Amino acid sequence: MVTAPTTVRGVPANMGAQSRPSWRESGVAYLYLAPAIVLLTAFNFFPAAFAFYISLFKWGLVQEEFVGLQNYVRLLTNEDFWASLGISVWYVILAIPAEMGLGLLIAYLLFQPLRGRGAYRTAYFLPYITSTVAAGLVWRWLYKRDGGLLNEILAALGLPTLMWLDEPDGVFQMIAQAVDTTLPAWLAGPSLALVAICVMSVWHYLGFYVVIYLAGLGNIPKETYEAARIDGAGEWQTFRYVTLPLLSPTSFFLLITGTIGALQAFNQIYVMTGGGPIDTTRTVLMLIFKTFYQQTRVGYGSAMAFVLTAMILVLTWVNFSLVGRRVNYD
Repeated sequence: MVTAPTTVRGVPANMGAQSRPSWRESGVAYLYLAPAIVLLTAFNFFPAAFAFYISLFKWGLVQEEFVGLQNYVRLLTNEDFWASLGISVWYVILAIPAEMGLGLLIAYLLFQPLRGRGAYRTAYFLPYITSTVAAGLVWRWLYKRDGGLLNEILAALGLPTLMWLDEPDGVFQMIAQAVDTTLPAWLAGPSLALVAICVMSVWHYLGFYVVIYLAGLGNIPKETYEAARIDGAGEWQTFRYVTLPLLSPTSFFLLITGTIGALQAFNQIYVMTGGGPIDTTRTVLMLIFKTFYQQTRVGYGSAMAFVLTAMILVLTWVNFSLVGRRVNYD
């Protein structure tokens, strides 16, 4: 006689036990994960934990006295830190919208059936695989005050040359001065040197945005475009009501990664200006570098790094909370 298995609410009682992996299967799974766990622990988790430990001490070349959260309290009242944070915010505002807007425009054009579009795609991606240090050196020569290519072009056109990377004045202030108007200091805007660095950054990272947007465009079903055209939608209407909504996950991904990357920009700024002139391109990461390595205030620099990390996490959470709700994943 065969008896039916005991059931609980229609589910066999032994089903949960049968679905649980054995200790041997779990051990094999963890064994596969072990190399990644070891690498993450050695190069991410342990350095981060040790950096937080350092931030709790007054630490020069060697460990000195324990100060607790004093480095963090001093940091919140440090005018240099807040000024550098403002410069970092300007860098994000100038670079990210330009990179995303131009990347989408160029990707949309290259997605069309153009002759030789493979060569164009490669050409736009080449700057991205170029070292930021090498690219920064080339652009520093382009911006050179005497003999630089851009000033030579301006001189040939009969226009006044610019100081570019040596100009600490804000661009809004310079525009106002050109039309004989004065602006208050808080409306001066980012320095011309910072704008020049942002132009170089847009040129360098544009290829990455183009490639990601091309991948996003390729994932949109052709049937969706055909249905829109059958309904009488024009090119602009198709782009606005079909392409943009279906590209929202791609745009959201680029917004998050681009913002995090811009707040951590270092190489091009260090090579092109070193944080000058008059600290008008000294972002938070540049300030951390100078505090940690040049002034050897290791504990204070570590506290700055953790505050910057916390701000990036908060900004990412805000983006997920506000912008993420509008992303269309259908």
